[in-house]
Amino acid sequence: MLTIETLSVFPQVFAPYCDASILGRAQKAGIWELKCHDLRSWTHDRHHTVDDAPFGGGQGMLMKPAPFFEALADIGSSGPAPHVVFFTPAGTPFTQRVAERLAGMERIVFVCGRYEGMDERVYELADECLSLGDYVLTGGELAAMVVTDAVVRLLPGALGDSLSAVDESFSSAGLLEYAQYTRPADYEGRTVPEVLLSGDHAKVDAWRRRDAIRRTALLRPDLLQTADLTEQERAYAEELREAARQAQHEEES
Repeated sequence: MLTIETLSVFPQVFAPYCDASILGRAQKAGIWELKCHDLRSWTHDRHHTVDDAPFGGGQGMLMKPAPFFEALADIGSSGPAPHVVFFTPAGTPFTQRVAERLAGMERIVFVCGRYEGMDERVYELADECLSLGDYVLTGGELAAMVVTDAVVRLLPGALGDSLSAVDESFSSAGLLEYAQYTRPADYEGRTVPEVLLSGDHAKVDAWRRRDAIRRTALLRPDLLQTADLTEQERAYAEELREAARQAQHEEES
């Protein structure tokens, strides 16, 4: 069972999301567990202060090092050694490959900063630092929940269907997921591809593979560089990209 722990000044924000839907059912099934730690529990003044003004001046307040050092020492003093993850714009970009690696761990602690960030010395405690993208959030709590969601759904039994995570976008094939449809087959003239109604599973699989390549070529062509494609499939993707470039050129001219 995977144990995910959070260290934050707002520990109460995690349960409402993590106790619902797939993540909640997986917790009840004993697939993973969530433990939330309040950083203020490791402060020693009556105001439970976790921040202070930065040396050298500047905007905002910076989180102090002592509470983090004490908290992580206490948290790691029992049980298996946790894998400690921080969130920072300087971190490694978070991808599906990173989620797959984290899903294989036994215990993870997500450390959530706030305000203008953390004293630089705190990063000595990190086993790795992650970044969700080139933008700034008010705290690491949302990032921790995003990574938790991506990781937990990869755990065996979390989704119910063991193949559910395999066919999704950014899976091992490296492609976007194919388009999907449900009833009705005809909605105000918008029809479902006939092959999906044929009942021929081989044809459906072939169509889905081709559509995944089509969508990736048109929407995220950067993924094709590392996608697992045959020479024929790569040629098909390049034909689609060339047709899209030609269409764009004609529109601009």
